[in-house]
Amino acid sequence: MLHQLTRELYSQAPKETIYHYTSFSGFMGIVESRMLWTSDIRYMNDSAELNHMVNLINDEVNERIQLGHPNPALLSQLTGWLRGRVSYGHLLFTGSFRENGNLLSQWRGYSILGKGVSIGFNPSHILQCAKQSGFMVGRCIYEPQRQQDLIHQMVDIIEDLASQQERGTSGRAEPCYEHVFEQVENELLRIGALLKHPSFAEEAEWRIVSPIISDYSHQAIRYREGNSMLVPFLEFPLQIPCDAPLKVEHIFLGPTPNAQLSMNSLKMFLKKHHIVPARGTAYCNIPYRKH
Repeated sequence: MLHQLTRELYSQAPKETIYHYTSFSGFMGIVESRMLWTSDIRYMNDSAELNHMVNLINDEVNERIQLGHPNPALLSQLTGWLRGRVSYGHLLFTGSFRENGNLLSQWRGYSILGKGVSIGFNPSHILQCAKQSGFMVGRCIYEPQRQQDLIHQMVDIIEDLASQQERGTSGRAEPCYEHVFEQVENELLRIGALLKHPSFAEEAEWRIVSPIISDYSHQAIRYREGNSMLVPFLEFPLQIPCDAPLKVEHIFLGPTPNAQLSMNSLKMFLKKHHIVPARGTAYCNIPYRKH
């Protein structure tokens, strides 16, 4: 079943320090609130998040139909249902960490005008926070062959569920399989949250993934201003108990034209909030360039 497949994907745990890239304003908010804002996956910076999984499923479905699949109606209904649910389905919130805290591509994405840091956390600490908040932690999958194998397994499982339903609805000209798809929607979302386009492989991303939320009015959902829309988010506690100083393993200061002054004020800010990174604070040593 898909539930077992999801458990296997999320069974791997990070072993080394994992980093969260953010702007100065985001960093100050994280330190002062001890919270990380996790965005609904449809509103992540990588706009093709869930669409990548949908495209992979479409490719798998088209191949099966071309090979003479005995139930093309099931496969056609699946792709049609997915198109609608990608935009208007259940909510799933994710937060991102990287294995490398000093990547030029990430500084370009987060350190606008030299205003960026990457915060390194002990992976055991993040796993503990996730467990107490009902989140899961998983490593993103970039390898095309592994993604194809997972999609193949997912569609096989959906076909098996549909076959079981058909045994109880014999006589209908063309069964409706929406009930089958609804049974697997949550797991499709959780798996889709870890499937990223191979072009992002350099990121080596780990994700914290929230419980599924089907009620859009859920009291825990909040909204922030995005580049062109309101973005729904959930708060993820980074410190338990929440009133203790934030536990930080390491901090990189991103590229800036004022490295010495910026590092000085960063250390002053950390001292004010009683934060002592276990491995210290370092400048990225990447030459500053205006974008």
